[in-house]
Amino acid sequence: MKNNDTHHDARKNVWLLSACQALLLTNGVTLIAVSALAGQMLASNKALATLPATAYVIGSWCSTVPASLYMKRVGRRSGFLTGAGFGLVASLVTSTAMGVGSFALLCVGTFLFGIYNAFGQYYRFAAADAAPADFKAKAISYVLAGGLVGGIVGPALSRWTRELAQPPFMATYASLAIFTLISMVVLSRLRIPDGANDAAQGEVRPMCEIAAQPTFIVAATVAAFGYATMTLLMTATPLAMGFCGHPYGAAATVISSHVIGMFAPSFVTGSLIKRFGVLTVMGTGVALLFTCIGIALSGQEIPHFWWALVLLGVGWNFTYVGGSTLLTEAYRPSERAKVQGANEMIVFTVQAMAAFSSGVLVNARGWNTLNYVAIPMVTVCAIAVTWLVMKRRQSRPT
Repeated sequence: MKNNDTHHDARKNVWLLSACQALLLTNGVTLIAVSALAGQMLASNKALATLPATAYVIGSWCSTVPASLYMKRVGRRSGFLTGAGFGLVASLVTSTAMGVGSFALLCVGTFLFGIYNAFGQYYRFAAADAAPADFKAKAISYVLAGGLVGGIVGPALSRWTRELAQPPFMATYASLAIFTLISMVVLSRLRIPDGANDAAQGEVRPMCEIAAQPTFIVAATVAAFGYATMTLLMTATPLAMGFCGHPYGAAATVISSHVIGMFAPSFVTGSLIKRFGVLTVMGTGVALLFTCIGIALSGQEIPHFWWALVLLGVGWNFTYVGGSTLLTEAYRPSERAKVQGANEMIVFTVQAMAAFSSGVLVNARGWNTLNYVAIPMVTVCAIAVTWLVMKRRQSRPT
């Protein structure tokens, strides 16, 4: 009976957190769709057009460890509500930035959205930590599946609100406050064990010892470089399609399809991990990222962008869900806050560099150069997965 209650509570938390993920990603995808274009509209140096998107990533990077430690002290629900509060302020700041035409203020606002995103990145871990061992992969996968809603609603929202008020995009940023408020209502219903007593659940190893584990190395490496590849190409796509003469509506459709590719597989990724193993799924994700790059380099018509970005999304899903699942094998309950925080810090560090490089490279060198830059990052992922597969085969008893 107790086991059934545990599964019931875990599933309830998963669906609530999945709803919050949907609302978080509605904000995130809308920012992806408009921030580079809004930045190009306001920036005096057009090479800095993706700086607002980079500020979003840097905001996440700066906040990821503090967010984890803060939630360890106050609990998941209070922490998530605090993060959503930053989202509300961010909506006000970014809409004001568009109203007064301030590029610097726009970057400040997207930085604050990054803080909101940093807290939201722990939705998947909150679900996994409270779930039974046989439900962890599915819990992570189902929470991330909520992002599918963001992939549909975000680009549609950006199209509808782009010219709703003048100057362009002001109404878009203002509308994000609505989704953040709804998220706060959902979060208020969350009932999940707090992490305050984690330290009492066992010895806490030094971070250097934890990080030296092959499991941690591969989980963090693949999640980081898979995410960086996705960010590098996705952030530049609206600009690249604009340079090719494709209309904004086509770019929004491509981004929407990309985000659906990112999150729709989550309905089955957990089951695939359970059936075929986490490394097999991660390896498949790496293969899809290579395929994406190949298509992107083969042409710059709308179908090329569409197929490349859809495969980029699915490849990201397999590497990110796989990396998150693999990471849960690398820490004890007493270590979860600092290990999850360290992992997110690594991911966002690499992602921030990719986000900033994206705008500079696409303006200076073009779309193909971005894809050539992505090849070594995906290759690192392939080497990491192969290395751990070989180590695990060698350690099996003969």
